[in-house]
Amino acid sequence: MTYPGPVVSADWLKDHLADPNVVIVDGTVHLADTGRNAKEEYAAAHIPGALFFDLDILADPDNPRPRKIPSRARFIDEVGKLGIAAGQHIVVYDVPGLYSAARVWWLFRQFGYDNVSVLDGGMVAWKAAGGALETGVVERSATVFASGESRDLLALAPDVLERSNAGQQIIDARTAGRWAGTETDRYPGARAGHIPNSLNLYWANLLDPQARTFLPDAEIDAKFREAGLDLDQPVTISCGSGLTACILALALHRLGRDDWQVYDGSWDEWGRNHDLPVAVKGEVQ
Repeated sequence: MTYPGPVVSADWLKDHLADPNVVIVDGTVHLADTGRNAKEEYAAAHIPGALFFDLDILADPDNPRPRKIPSRARFIDEVGKLGIAAGQHIVVYDVPGLYSAARVWWLFRQFGYDNVSVLDGGMVAWKAAGGALETGVVERSATVFASGESRDLLALAPDVLERSNAGQQIIDARTAGRWAGTETDRYPGARAGHIPNSLNLYWANLLDPQARTFLPDAEIDAKFREAGLDLDQPVTISCGSGLTACILALALHRLGRDDWQVYDGSWDEWGRNHDLPVAVKGEVQ
């Protein structure tokens, strides 16, 4: 099968639902303050044949913050346990439309596996297209997964601090209010504000508000430029906990811009660490 690109439509997936080379995964994450359980919702209704890609399991068990990037060995082992084999085409979706699915795409890209696409609009688009649903839990026989060489798509706090001090490009995918420090943060214990010298572009502004699909590329390009981003220069992408930063990464990839890294710790880490500077209303604290 010819690679269809990093984003596929609901109609494309309907046409390939029975393809044995296509593996569908539900990568939904619901944050604690929503009161929702992604695993339970998956068991109640998911796209036929979809596996549940648990981002709490595909994570570093020794990191105190949730869903942080695992080691390469753990990632490959856990993907194999799901029954995904090298060479298969992975299509990942989430229930809100596009929220956490891009994180799954980023993980595969980081660990050198490119045969992955995100379902544009996720479950929202699937339902709108009349796609079928099924209940229960899908299980496949474990296999041996393999991927290419790892990429350098990951930024850690020391990298971000150095870039912030140097005035290099950092962009934050949180809401404007959380970035400015005028809105209560979703992560208890995190300070208000943003990484000094960072730009802001709320991830949802790249999506159609009803369909939850990506805006046309020209509009996405314009959104980045309006936020002050120089698309010809490297950029570090941050958000609340490393989920929605990956949406901006996927959007840049669609534009053919791949000189970026995702700050995995994001505000859930930075905002809690009082050794790191925070900017509020233009003042660094």
